[in-house]
Amino acid sequence: MEIVSNSKEMQDLALRWREEGRKIVLVPTMGFFHQGHLSLMEHGRTLGDRLVVSLFVNPAQFGPTEDLQRYPRDLDRDAALAREKGVDVLFTPTPEQMYPEGYQTYVEVEKLSQGLCGASRPGHFRGVATVVLKLFNLVQPHAAIFGEKDYQQLMVIRRLTADLNLPIGIVGCPIVREPDGLAMSSRNTYLSPEERAAALSLSYALKGAQKLAAAGEKSGEKILELVRKIIPRVPHTRIDYLALVHPETLEEVETLQGEARLALAVWVGDTRLIDNASIPEARYTCCV
Repeated sequence: MEIVSNSKEMQDLALRWREEGRKIVLVPTMGFFHQGHLSLMEHGRTLGDRLVVSLFVNPAQFGPTEDLQRYPRDLDRDAALAREKGVDVLFTPTPEQMYPEGYQTYVEVEKLSQGLCGASRPGHFRGVATVVLKLFNLVQPHAAIFGEKDYQQLMVIRRLTADLNLPIGIVGCPIVREPDGLAMSSRNTYLSPEERAAALSLSYALKGAQKLAAAGEKSGEKILELVRKIIPRVPHTRIDYLALVHPETLEEVETLQGEARLALAVWVGDTRLIDNASIPEARYTCCV
């Protein structure tokens, strides 16, 4: 595995691969890999000839009071894990490479970025869309893989790709969870033992909502009411947002008609965690 930090070197390498007829697959990450990241790499390895994993903690998607400096980093560990998964290139640009002096161009996906995390984190998805488009230009992928834990991000990137006529397949893969149900996240490392136990309320609430819908409940408000009862009674938790939305438009759903997506963000202590689930529960066989 090669580690590439220079943006032009990455782009030149990708263009050469394309000239050779290689199919390139990209897995964008912010590093500190867990099994969720590794599952994306495993799937990516099956989709093309060259697998690139980008590792970049993107300052443009962090607000001024968020955890940019605190975000966990361990390049040596990440490189070893990526190597084990057959990654061809670990692309590790610096902020100076991605946003050189005088940088002033940003990308916005307007409507999909407004609610959910977009309401709680103004400017977040502008940073996400900008860095992903830059990564697409540098890595020249035929396909890019994203996890469904960041569901709104996945929808934003699909919209960006369609709107800008990018010839890139966007692949979404299901959330990978700990054995007790907690969605895997690099930010889980922030949690104390008591907070780690409290964080299970997110997946408990989602499962409860799925069971309620499976039993025939169609009212979006009653499904949300159940979640509002489950999470706040657990110590250390505070709901940031909770919404039942259309799985593609992310518009709020009042009455279930087919599949919807239940998305939530919860503060557990000083750590903000997100999770989501299909309502009623969808049955996955593989990434699509």
